[in-house]
Amino acid sequence: MIDFFKIISNSFYNNLIAGDAYLTVLKGLWITILISSLGLLFGAIIGGILCRFRMSKIKILKLISQIIISVMRGSPVLLLLMILYYVVFADIRIDAVFIAVAAFALNSGAHIAEIMRSALEAVDKKQLEAARMLGFSKIKAFFVITLPQAGRIAKPVFQSAIINLIQWTSVVGYVTITDLTRAVNNIGSRTGDPFFALFLGVLLYLGLSYLVYGLFSINKTAVILND
Repeated sequence: MIDFFKIISNSFYNNLIAGDAYLTVLKGLWITILISSLGLLFGAIIGGILCRFRMSKIKILKLISQIIISVMRGSPVLLLLMILYYVVFADIRIDAVFIAVAAFALNSGAHIAEIMRSALEAVDKKQLEAARMLGFSKIKAFFVITLPQAGRIAKPVFQSAIINLIQWTSVVGYVTITDLTRAVNNIGSRTGDPFFALFLGVLLYLGLSYLVYGLFSINKTAVILND
């Protein structure tokens, strides 16, 4: 038992304390959070625009949005990231982190667009018609009747999409970004103790996932209390 605790303490020291390795882990964690947050933010904006076009009565806008959504959803995000980094922005001096944000925003935007569309179409149209008959404007009826219900329908899927986005960011090391995955991998390679470093990475990713779950649970609780 003493030898076991000694091994754990040595691994802890070698992988986190020696050479201020914990600072490398924290920096990688910050990069992962930054890419995930900005990718989600801009992805939501792109998704909203694509969803609007996808549900438009203008055929050309609907067709363009369908093509973009199909291509972005059907393409591996790693290949999209590498195309942007090594081809599109190869001769332009842009920080790799911003290129990663663009790649994840495009990819997540396509997924979010379909989540939004499915949720909006699932709302009973008769409620909207009834609201219009009561004197609600089209915009007010949308924000008061349709949007809240669509949000509740989309919430579980959207939560999973956020967690998937966080996990997908683990591939950004392919374009020279030292995110959480690459940071713990480099530490494990340096110390010759990859298990501890990689296990730490798994725990941190789990922590981010449960943070998302927690935020959604808080929001759910707040809604229940307001009701």
